[in-house]
Parts: sequence; C-alpha cells; structure tokens
Amino acid sequence: MIYGPFLLYIGDKRNPLDVKTSRGLAAFRPQDCIGELREPDGPLSLGLPCMTVEQAAASGARALVLGIATSGGRLEEAMIPHILAALDAGLDVVSGLHQHLGEDARVRERAAALGRRLIDVRAAPAGLKVGNGARRSGRRLLTVGTDCAVGKMYTSLHLVAAMNARGLPARFRATGQTGILIAGEGVAIDCVIADFISGAAEALSPAREDTVWDVIEGQGSLFNPSFAGVSLGLLHGAQPQALVLCHEAARPHIRGLPHMPVPDLKACLEENLRCARLTSPSVEAVGVSINGSGLAPEDAADFRARIEDDLGLPCVDPLVTGMDALVDRIAAGSWA
Repeated sequence: MIYGPFLLYIGDKRNPLDVKTSRGLAAFRPQDCIGELREPDGPLSLGLPCMTVEQAAASGARALVLGIATSGGRLEEAMIPHILAALDAGLDVVSGLHQHLGEDARVRERAAALGRRLIDVRAAPAGLKVGNGARRSGRRLLTVGTDCAVGKMYTSLHLVAAMNARGLPARFRATGQTGILIAGEGVAIDCVIADFISGAAEALSPAREDTVWDVIEGQGSLFNPSFAGVSLGLLHGAQPQALVLCHEAARPHIRGLPHMPVPDLKACLEENLRCARLTSPSVEAVGVSINGSGLAPEDAADFRARIEDDLGLPCVDPLVTGMDALVDRIAAGSWA
C-alpha cells in the first residue's frame, strides 16, 4: 500500500486527460488527498487547496504524487525542483511515469542522502510467467473499450462498489498506474514484456473457489493500433466470463490518431468476444458503459437508449445513471 496523505502534482497541464492519475486519486481516495501542486499559469484544478510542498508537509502530507502524463512518460525539467523540495520537506515521491525517478541523478542522490522513498508505480513484478490459457475457477469480469482513456477504470471501480453494495462480493484488479495508486496494488500491464502480458493477467486474477468477482481494469483497445497488443493480452490472460464495453460518446476519432475512426460499438464488442473465446469459450457481454460528459444530458440519454436498442444490452453512465442495470444483469446470470 502507498500511504497518504498525498500532495497531487498537476503542474501546468491543460488537457484534463493529462492529469487523470491525480484526478483519479482525488475522486476515489479523497480522504488521502490534501492539496494540489500546480504552476501559477496552470489552468486545471482538482478542486483541492493549492499548496507548496512545504505547506503540504506542514499539513501532514506523506508523499508527493506525480499524477500526470508527459511526452514519452519522461520526467520534465520543471518537475525536478518540486521533487527535490518534497524530499527536503520529508515527503516520499510517487510517480506513475515510464521514466523511473532514480534515473535522474539529482533525485536519486537527494533521496538516498535523506533516506526518502522513490516509488515508481510503473514497474513490472519479478517472476512473471507466460500465460498458458488453462481453464481456472473463479468469476472474472473485464472492462474493454472502443479506445484508450474512455472510462474503463472508472467503470470498473464504480461497478465493484455497486456489486458490493448489492451483496455480490467483488474486488478491483488494477492494471494501470492510476488504478494501482487507488487500490494500493496491481500490475502495470504497459510495463510488462509482451510475451508475459497474458501471464501477468493470469497472476493478477488467479483461480478462486469462492463467489467473489475479480473486476479487471482493461487497457487500450483492439481498435487502437497503438495499444491493441496489450488489450489482446489482457483478454486472453483475464479469461473473463463477462465483458463490459466502455465508450466515450463524443469522441470524434481514436485518441491522437485523426485518421482512425472510432469503431462501431457492435463490431467492437463482437471482436472482443471473439478474441476472448480463445481462453473463455462461454464469455458473455453484460453491458455497455459510456462517458457522456461531452453531450447535452438529453442527447446522452438518447445515445444510451440507442445502444440498448442496437445491442440488446443495458447501457449506463457511471456518473449519471449509476451501475444498477449492469449489476442486475450480472446477478441474473448463471456463472460457472
């Protein structure tokens, strides 16, 4: 477990998707988030008090969390003074970037001299094995998407909460840096060598003899050429009995690839089911979860209704409708 309270770094980012790790912590571990650190000209806010590292330390913070996305997942020079100041103030530093904190000599040497922890969430666990696809017991649900960053983590977390509230025991299995910080454990799948992705998913959701559902956070999309590989590895290794398709209603094209259209939802769902059947022949789709924030409320409601008509599945928006329709479908299923 990575312990709070946290000071969340958002810097000068302007795209809300670039601060999704900090935003996810603020949404799902609010009791552990005491402030945000942003540059004076930074336009984004998480709604937390704006603090320096010294102010945060005086207020009880235990760690500075670098909860942003950067070009190539690298440390930015503007971040270094804040990191060093955090170490000087007695804070540990937590990063979800691809570049590990200790790769910067200034950070590594200061942390060592002060006895502070540098925690890199994006680090593959040792000892992973390749997947074998052998049938295993247990109940597993995987969220999949029409693209990356469409709400797979939010859907998974809200679904776990709704299932537990209904008396259907479930636990969240994190596969990305934000989910790991929220849950305190997991495997950052995008750090795993390709041959071991399905094996990592098997290790994350091992055989169970009880009725607890493992709700596994999906990554990428089979229809995003940049990240389809990790999506396929998760489909095979998760061996899911159930899938939930996630989609951002107003997205005009695959993120960052204007030449790639967003896939048709029915075609996307059918392809995910087809690929999942390699290791889970009886896999079922139990519903669709959309992010309708880019539409007017009445348009989002119409959009959900059309999906339900087209696919014959319940369609929810976690922040608008809640998750009851999906929980109903899961509760009514006959699961081996």
